[in-house]
Amino acid sequence: MINKDLIKDIIVESQRFVSSLSFHQRDYAFENGLNYVLVGLRRAGKSYLLYQRIHELLEKGHRLEEICYFNFEDDRLGVMTLADLDTIKSAYEEMFDTQPVFFFDEIQIVEGWEKFARRLADQKYRVYITGSNAKMLSSEIATTLGGRFLIKEVFPLSFAEYLSFVGIDVKEKNALHLYKKEILRHLEVYFRFGGLPEVMNVQDKRSWLSGLFNKIFFGDLIARYDIRNDFGLRLLAKKLAESVKQPSSYNRLANVVTSAGKKTSTDTVIDYVNYMCESWLLLPVENIIGKLAERNTQRKYYFIDNGILNLFLTDPETSLLENIVAIQLVKRWGDRVFFYHNGVEVDFYLPDAEKLIQVSYSLQDEETLKRETEALIKVAKHLNVNDLLIVTKDEESVLEKDGKNIQIVPLWKWLLGS
Repeated sequence: MINKDLIKDIIVESQRFVSSLSFHQRDYAFENGLNYVLVGLRRAGKSYLLYQRIHELLEKGHRLEEICYFNFEDDRLGVMTLADLDTIKSAYEEMFDTQPVFFFDEIQIVEGWEKFARRLADQKYRVYITGSNAKMLSSEIATTLGGRFLIKEVFPLSFAEYLSFVGIDVKEKNALHLYKKEILRHLEVYFRFGGLPEVMNVQDKRSWLSGLFNKIFFGDLIARYDIRNDFGLRLLAKKLAESVKQPSSYNRLANVVTSAGKKTSTDTVIDYVNYMCESWLLLPVENIIGKLAERNTQRKYYFIDNGILNLFLTDPETSLLENIVAIQLVKRWGDRVFFYHNGVEVDFYLPDAEKLIQVSYSLQDEETLKRETEALIKVAKHLNVNDLLIVTKDEESVLEKDGKNIQIVPLWKWLLGS
C-alpha cells in the first residue's frame, strides 16, 4: 500500500500549486453537476483545462479545501494499484471535513482506474479526468463509464485562443483593426506550426513537433496496437499528409505502401488509418453523396494540427490552408462536416448550417476563380444552398454569380469570425 502521509502531502502541495497558477481562458465550458473525461491529442492542453475548471469553481465560491487535484505522473508515487485510489479518498477525508471535487490527471497509469471512477460517480462525487491517448480512447471510455461521464474532446488552440496567449484580445472593441498587423504576423506562425500550446514558447518549433509526433507514433500507435510494420505505418502517415486535400481509398493506400517495398494488405491499412483516427492524429471527413460503403472507404483525412501536418510537406501552403479550415469546422460541427464529390467537388458542406465552403489559396488566376465559383454554384443549386463561401489566404470580396452571392474571406478573418 502506498504511504498515506505522502498522499496527504501531494494533495496539499497540489492545492497550493493549482491555486497559484495564472493562465489565459480557453474557449471550453463545463456544466455544473456533470462528470467529465477530457480526451485529445497529446499536449493539446487537457491538464490546462483541469486548472481552468478549478479556478472557475474557486471564483464561484468553492473553497480550496474542496479541491482534490492529483497528478498520477508524480515520480514519488511509484507503481499504484486500484486499492491506492481509495487511499487518496480516505487521506483527503482525514484532512478535510467536506466533500471534494476530484481532478485526476493521467489516471490511466493505474490499472482498473475506471472502476474507481464509476464508483465515485455513483456516490454523487463530481469527477474530472484526463489521460494519455495510449490507454484512453473515447470509444473505450464510453463503453467503460457508460452514461456517468461526459467525454469532451480537447483540440489544439484556436487562432483566437492563440492570440489571447500572446496578449491580443480579439473581443476588445476594434481589435481586428487596431492589431491587424500583429494578427497577420502571428497567423504566419500559427499557420505553419499549429496551435499546440507548448510549441509557442519553443524556438526550434519543428524539432519539438517532430519529437511529439515520435511520441504519438511509438507510444499511441506502435506500442498500443503492437504494430510490427512501423515503416509501413510511417509511410502511410506521410502519404495521407501529401493527399490531405483528396479522398483516399484504402486500396490505393495499400498499393502505395506495398510499392515502397513493404507488402501491406488493404485490411491492414484500414486498421492503421483507424488507429490514427482513434489517437486523434487524423480527422476523417466523408462525401455527403457517397453510398454507405464509399463514405467509409473513400474519405478525406485531415491532421488535427497544422504543425504536425507540416512535418511531412515540402510545398505546404495549399494543404495547410485547407487543413486549418477543416480543423475549425470539425471542432465546431464534429461528424456533421462533409465534402461533396460527384463529377464536381466542393471542399466542405455543412448541412446543419446549409453552407458550402471552398478553400483556395488565391483567386487571382482567372481559371482558378472560374473553377471554384462554378463548382460552388452547381452544387448550391443541386443542394438548394444559398450560403456560399470561399476562404483564401488573404483576399476578400463579394461576387454575384447566377443570382447567388459568394463571400470571399481571408483566412485570418474567417478564423476569428467563424
